[in-house]
Amino acid sequence: MDIFNNKWFRAVLPALLIHCSIGTVYCWSLFKADIAVFIGKSVGEVEWAFSLAIFVLGISAAFGGKLVEKDIHKSSLLSALFFVAGMVGTGFFIYEKSLFGIYFSYGIVMGIGLGIGYLTPVKTLMLWFQEQKGLATGLAVAGFGLAKVIASPLMEKLLGARTDEGLLVNPTNIYMMFYILAGIYFVMMVIGHLALKKPAGYEKESAQTEGFRYIKVLTNKTFIGIWLMFYINITAGLALIAQEKGMLAFISFGAIGLVSSLTAVFNAGGRIVFSAWGDRVKDRNSIYKIIYASSIAIILLAVGMDAMNHSISILVIAVLCIVNAGYGGGFSSLPPLLSDRFGLDSISTVHGLTLSAWAFAGLTGNQLSAFVLEKTGSFDAVLYVVMAMFSIGALISIFVVKPEQVQLDSKKTKHEEEVTAS
Repeated sequence: MDIFNNKWFRAVLPALLIHCSIGTVYCWSLFKADIAVFIGKSVGEVEWAFSLAIFVLGISAAFGGKLVEKDIHKSSLLSALFFVAGMVGTGFFIYEKSLFGIYFSYGIVMGIGLGIGYLTPVKTLMLWFQEQKGLATGLAVAGFGLAKVIASPLMEKLLGARTDEGLLVNPTNIYMMFYILAGIYFVMMVIGHLALKKPAGYEKESAQTEGFRYIKVLTNKTFIGIWLMFYINITAGLALIAQEKGMLAFISFGAIGLVSSLTAVFNAGGRIVFSAWGDRVKDRNSIYKIIYASSIAIILLAVGMDAMNHSISILVIAVLCIVNAGYGGGFSSLPPLLSDRFGLDSISTVHGLTLSAWAFAGLTGNQLSAFVLEKTGSFDAVLYVVMAMFSIGALISIFVVKPEQVQLDSKKTKHEEEVTAS
């Protein structure tokens, strides 16, 4: 057997190289304050670069699905070029102290690379792992989640020593870091681009993909239900994850960094465990029911025992870990679920359309918990709102997302052909 023509070298390795590169977008919190200090702007103003990157990620994925469907080599190369150009541009505009330049380079240019790169390996993985689609996508998307764990120590090293006030001893390190990382990620993503390949017999676009109709997807009840489930899971997850540090500080828990690493591991682990679990159940939608039920149960236990006000650390940490696991699992379980409902032929396009939910959730998740906290001053209120959202998601999963497969092309279904013949 050719060791360079198998599912591990042609699908898993390139997926990890691409996703471990673009997943570093979640390292934003490590250096946003340093950017703000260097360019003389507030952290709040700089923060919009990250929100814009996530928004553009979702929108570019929604519109880039057709490109990925047609040519994974073109899409993987474009992803590398846009992502790396965005990083180089961010370093340049930090040097120039241009806030709008950072918005453009980090938010828009890099955001396009993120969206196309996130989509590109997914269908190829599922083609190589026909019987274990969940495990395959879980491995790739876990790379996106683990990127923060892998890249954080490197970024801290590149940023260098800090003063007692937390400022960089050498402020120029902030833009030099982006130049160095751009070089590293360019090599990783180009290797992924060169290695990525579909199994024999799947190189050409299928007739069903040619007949794909957007309107049939966007108006389909099952698609709308899955889109809402995905949106709710991300928004509720982000609403809680954004308050992680504040919640731990409120209960006077000191090892915040340790818990942050622990929740990152649960986030990445959930991406593998939940999606692989989906390979073993009759209906992959059951995974979303499990995610919602576990999140609701742990939050109910925490508020029932008044964990925040009684500083019950183990319960607060359990809430953060389980919600993080479900947050990650929602991402990795999405492509196989869409494949089961809409088929593999147009999965990149359908997956891209669904990722538009990520764009809007990125703009609303953090703001939701911040708004509730500002109005109530209570972390319990945040927990109740998050639990209510998970409950709505569970109801959608139960009553809206039906198990039957939907035909997306212009061909008639067997039932339609029988009616026409009669």
